[in-house]
Amino acid sequence: MLPADVANILAGTIFYIVENIRTARRFLKKINSETDIDKLTFFELNKYTDKSEIAGFLAPIEQGMDIAVISEAGSPGIADPGAEVVKIAHQRGYKVVPLAGPSSILMGLMASGLNGQNFAFNGYLPVKRRERVLAIKELEKRASKLNQTQIFIETPYRNNALLADIISSCSLPTLLCIAADITGEDEFIATKTIGQWKKEIPDLHKKPTVFLIG
Repeated sequence: MLPADVANILAGTIFYIVENIRTARRFLKKINSETDIDKLTFFELNKYTDKSEIAGFLAPIEQGMDIAVISEAGSPGIADPGAEVVKIAHQRGYKVVPLAGPSSILMGLMASGLNGQNFAFNGYLPVKRRERVLAIKELEKRASKLNQTQIFIETPYRNNALLADIISSCSLPTLLCIAADITGEDEFIATKTIGQWKKEIPDLHKKPTVFLIG
């Protein structure tokens, strides 16, 4: 799903900040089979990374080199630890260039039929069920009161639990868009009322999914 000019930039880049080195190497090899992976340098930035190490990842810039940030899914810096290193780059006065590519959040909104003029991305909802249900009800109220599409995501293995809470917590007329595995072979995007979803609940286990309430 990458534009040709982005692939060309990657072909000339040797330093990368990534969430997972193994999958990043596989991705780059898929983009360009002639890439010599062993000549590339990777810095791993994820929830386990010591924050004191992050600034050091930008050292190659001092030698005039470019660094690319790659996200595991979606877009770097959006619900993604990449924002930490981009913030440091701005503080140091380095040039930051966003590259065009797929964003599951915006693609879900594009395909939802819900309000694209006024929307909010809420990231991950609470893990504990009681707090999660309260958050869902609050998002439903906000969507209705402000006519504002509420977008949120979940760790794929907890999707079914989240969906069950949405369906049991929201009013029957409330619209819910489920956008799963966007751009993948099993892509599934549908917008229905809660009442309609109750009749046929999809299995979203381990499928990257964006939820939108409107």
